[in-house]
Amino acid sequence: MTLVRWQPFRNVTTLQREMDRLFDSLTEHEDNLYRTAFAPAAELQIDRDNVYLQLEVPGLTPEEIEVQVTADSVTIDGERKEEKHVEEQGMKRSEFRYGKFHRTIGLPEKVQRDRVQAKYEHGILKLTLPKAEDEKNKTVKVLVEA
Repeated sequence: MTLVRWQPFRNVTTLQREMDRLFDSLTEHEDNLYRTAFAPAAELQIDRDNVYLQLEVPGLTPEEIEVQVTADSVTIDGERKEEKHVEEQGMKRSEFRYGKFHRTIGLPEKVQRDRVQAKYEHGILKLTLPKAEDEKNKTVKVLVEA
């Protein structure tokens, strides 16, 4: 009879290796540092006439942001470029995220694409998306059964 050593954490070690492999595939390896692309945080508000969308995109200029609007979604593209510094002494540590981003946000109501207003200030992109007229005045008749 052969004795087999019992290893209670063998499955945990295998899971850890698989998770490491997954995270390695999601990040770019550059200069021995792992950097991940970022997706800007968003905030959506709705009132009677408009849909308001705000995105956090600090460190960009308005020219570096591309916004495309359809009747039911907004797509934002851009790139935050890393500034290269040559340091002769000391060290640099950065938690900033650099790279291209692409984010599509579905809208809860249809909007008028030709009347969208965009404003960028203090790192926040603010979009005002007027609701489509047929959406504002939409009435649905409900059949009531006895």
